[in-house]
Amino acid sequence: MSETAPVITVDVEPSFREDESSPNDKRFVFSYTVTVHNRSDHSVQLLSRYWKITQGHGKVQEVRGNGVVGKQPTITAGHSFRYTSRAVIECPVGVMQGSYTCIDLSSQASFDVAIAPFRLAGPNQVH
Repeated sequence: MSETAPVITVDVEPSFREDESSPNDKRFVFSYTVTVHNRSDHSVQLLSRYWKITQGHGKVQEVRGNGVVGKQPTITAGHSFRYTSRAVIECPVGVMQGSYTCIDLSSQASFDVAIAPFRLAGPNQVH
């Protein structure tokens, strides 16, 4: 990890997908739109992702993979990359958090970017 890693921030907007969910089948679908902001003077490439999904009843799922939505995007200095993906869980509430592994294209140093926990909640959930 480089001590001078570029400043990358991540915003996430989750949304319950009622039209794709089936509570009777314990299927709750959430989409989430992620915006990765490169607030540095260097271009970076997002290489891989890690997600930890904790469902309301305690079940934990971990997801690892290359890139996001089939891409390993390069994000130039001062720009952002936005994508939408989804998660399917067995109960109406959960929490996702994770990290991206990126590389600074000028120094070739890799670094991790933390993704703060965000809530997945269906309608009328106060959990």
